[in-house]
This record gives sequence, C-alpha cells and structure tokens, in this order.
Amino acid sequence: MTLRILALCGSQRARSMSAGVLRACRDLAPAGVAIELFEQHKDFPLFNPERTDVPPGVAALQEAITAADALLIASPEYAHGVTGTMKNTLDWVVGHAPFAGKPVAVLNPSYQSFHADEALKETLRTMSADLVLDACLRVPVIGSGADPARIAEIPRFATPIAAALRALVAHVERAAARE
Repeated sequence: MTLRILALCGSQRARSMSAGVLRACRDLAPAGVAIELFEQHKDFPLFNPERTDVPPGVAALQEAITAADALLIASPEYAHGVTGTMKNTLDWVVGHAPFAGKPVAVLNPSYQSFHADEALKETLRTMSADLVLDACLRVPVIGSGADPARIAEIPRFATPIAAALRALVAHVERAAARE
C-alpha cells in the first residue's frame, strides 16, 4: 500500500527554493511513499467566507487533502509573515473536516525565517492539524547558492530531508496502528 503525502508550496516564484525543497522530498521519498505537489492553489481567488460556491481548484484541493495520508508544507517568510499564497490556501480549507487531525510537517527553507514558521505552525494548530514536530525542519537552502532543482543531490540538505520524511512516515504508521 502506498502512503500518499500532499505537498503545498507557499511561494509563487518560478525558481522557488520552497518548491525545490518539496521536489527534493519527492525525489528522496522512501519506498512506498508518493508525494504529490499540488499547484492549483496558486491561482485561488481570495478567500471570502460569504462566498457560497466552492471554486474548482479549491474542490480539487479538498479532495486531495481527503485522499492524503499526510501533508508537507514549505513556505518562505515575507515581511515576518506567512505568504499570502499559503494563508489564502489554508483559509479555503479551514472548514474542511478531513483536514483536522491530518499529520502535517512544515519545511522552512531558511534558518532566518522564525516569525512565519511559528505563525504557520500556530495556524495549523488552530486548524487542528496533527503537527508532526519531529518531521518539521529548517532546510537552509535560501542564500546557499544551491540550484532549487538539485537540492536532493546535496548531502547537507538531502540527509535531514530524508530523516524528516522518515519521521513523518513513522508518525503516520503509528497513528494507523492505533486505529
């Protein structure tokens, strides 16, 4: 059986280091783990709680969250805050019941992004995510000169990313064994 992990990136940049970290996760995933990078959230309209319809991309995200065994989120910090892309994405799924209790790991692409990292984790806790702290990781790729497409090939990044993935998988497996 394949363990399914949904990956969300908070950056819109073409050569995003956050997206590079998530692609590295996909490349370094243990056997039996499939990581899907969801991209449609970058085009979501701004969240409006008075809106009665669910945009197609939001419906696709809700379906992907429901089907996923866990989530990976990588996002940079902008002006000491969570990116608008990530916050808007999370706002659209606040009321999506299958999100509650879903194991989530946050991957921070910088050692200097303390404010957004903590704010993102607080938002996830508020949404009742199962924040897997052993799988949350700071991967200092920003400012490293690394090519975002080659992060998985660089041992100083690949080793901790692989360890974080193992921690996330172990958490999901332990939770499944308790059910």
